[in-house]
Amino acid sequence: MTTVTQMKCACDSCLCIVDTSKAIAKDGHYYCSEACANGHAEGAGCGHTGCACHS
Repeated sequence: MTTVTQMKCACDSCLCIVDTSKAIAKDGHYYCSEACANGHAEGAGCGHTGCACHS
């Protein structure tokens, strides 16, 4: 059996790959940052280099 340890951030516009042991888990999804996990309530992106997610 293979255990998945990395996956794409659950935010649709985000390009980040997150380590599931370090990701922010919310409602069964994994996010790379609080901004993504909160649906970008403040309009800010995740702040990671090369990623321009914001929604």
